[in-house]
Amino acid sequence: MGDRLSVDAKTAPESETCEARPPSHRVAAASLRGLGLLVAFALLVAVCMLSVWVGTRGIPFTSTWGVLWHDDGSKAAVIIHDYRIPRTVLGLLVGVALGLSGALMQALTRNPLADPGLLGVSLGASSGVVVAIAFLGVGSALGYVWFAFLGAALASAAVYLLGSAGRKPATPDRMVVAGAAITAVLYALNSAVLLLDPEAFDSFRFWTVGTLAGRNIEVVYVILPFVAVGLLITLSLARPLNALALGDQVGKALGVRVGRTKALAAVAVMLLCGAATAAAGPIGFVGLAVPHVARFVVGPDQRWVLAYSTLLAPILLLGADVLGRVIGAPGEVQVGIVTAFLGAPLFIALCRRRKLVML
Repeated sequence: MGDRLSVDAKTAPESETCEARPPSHRVAAASLRGLGLLVAFALLVAVCMLSVWVGTRGIPFTSTWGVLWHDDGSKAAVIIHDYRIPRTVLGLLVGVALGLSGALMQALTRNPLADPGLLGVSLGASSGVVVAIAFLGVGSALGYVWFAFLGAALASAAVYLLGSAGRKPATPDRMVVAGAAITAVLYALNSAVLLLDPEAFDSFRFWTVGTLAGRNIEVVYVILPFVAVGLLITLSLARPLNALALGDQVGKALGVRVGRTKALAAVAVMLLCGAATAAAGPIGFVGLAVPHVARFVVGPDQRWVLAYSTLLAPILLLGADVLGRVIGAPGEVQVGIVTAFLGAPLFIALCRRRKLVML
């Protein structure tokens, strides 16, 4: 019995073991993490300002700052208010959604390599766009959003139903296998449709690379309610996820309603990842790498991991978007390409510095 307790103490999240620490140590740790959140927030504000200022058309910072608060109808004001501000707000929402959905996926499946596409959400959204382009003639980003979100929702529901079929409950392993199966089927269907329809493929390839360009403020209005609801659900699950990190049986003994928690987590992933993918296309490595950075900084406590992921993910996404505009000038490099180049080395560095463990 004593050995069991010592093992649980080593593997339990910090929220479960901090009672054994001196009060002064807990206060100091919480203060440092709170200070880190303030630093991350300040960095996010700075990146947002860069996103509004930097673009393919050079506008002095003083002019940018002036028209940011006063729309004088000039060409600079039109660029700032009609293009760069909506793009920045969209980057914020997509970044928050990808970061939270990635952290939630890794906590839900207890798989350090899980990302928002693991449950077929990204391929489901892609399938919705393929159907919209190939069979319904939809050609605008605003039109893609609804079909992409519907495809993500249907794919998520199919994975959950497949993973929970039979007498056994939906375990993380069964969900991952179901997600892989649905992803393989959807990938084959998408490839078949696009190969048979070159015009659909030509339109689809601009969406599938992942970009924040070409989206107006209406796209922000469409995804905002879904991201807000997904955010609230995710933050409410932080404590139950800490308990479930010890295993379903231990979590149940601690009073967690395991089935309800997993169902809500699946709904939150669908809302967050579905909305982000629908608006900007599939963007890789943000949902995979950012939760690992957060755990590297603050440890396994999901309350802090989710809080840091909420800020770090849009920093990475908007920073990559700004970098794509700089290195691609006078054009730009799509943010989905830049995040892959930035995220892959970052993730490899984290793998080399520490073992990929969830606890």
